[in-house]
Amino acid sequence: MADTESVPPKGSDALARRGVLFILSSPSGAGKTTISRMLLEADDAIRLSVSVTTRPPRPGEIDGVHYYFVDDAEFDRLVEEDDFYEWAPVFGYRYGTPKGRIRAALKDGQDFLFDIDWQGTQQLYQKDQQDVVRVFILPPSIAELRRRLESRNTDEPEVIDARMDRARAEISHWDAYDYVVINEDVDACFAKVREILDAERMKRQRQTGLIPFVRELMA
Repeated sequence: MADTESVPPKGSDALARRGVLFILSSPSGAGKTTISRMLLEADDAIRLSVSVTTRPPRPGEIDGVHYYFVDDAEFDRLVEEDDFYEWAPVFGYRYGTPKGRIRAALKDGQDFLFDIDWQGTQQLYQKDQQDVVRVFILPPSIAELRRRLESRNTDEPEVIDARMDRARAEISHWDAYDYVVINEDVDACFAKVREILDAERMKRQRQTGLIPFVRELMA
């Protein structure tokens, strides 16, 4: 989770609203990371979720910016207090998405972006359905997905074959998402993702300032 102490100021004409847990998922090569980066650069009101980890910081990493670095005892305490949306062991360390800090910031209208897979999406949705918006990005075709993976020139053919198998498995969960966007052109795909986020921000149940505003209109 990002720093929640300084929520971006709202305009004088903006009504109070509850924030959004905005999830982007896709198979490798379909554009999730690119779209996430574009969204963070274009929209100051959304921030990348920052995880808690027991891994020691690497050179240049800043606590509260890249990760929240804690020891095993503190991580155990957070688990016992059910203060994670989800957590998992990875290469000998543990990583988790903090619940308490995010929920406090959501009340102030802060949006959070999650770049996670289907399993992480399911765990997050089970803990906080009212705030979660799930977007799945598809490639225009399997052939194009493979071409994109090969164009990176970073993996051997057998590795790409494994990535393709995993991609097909991930694509099979497309119907567990609220929105599905085909990424044939990255700019067009990004525009659709922004439209989804804007529409979700305007949902009546998230506009917490509507009740007093409408009461004033009716007085």
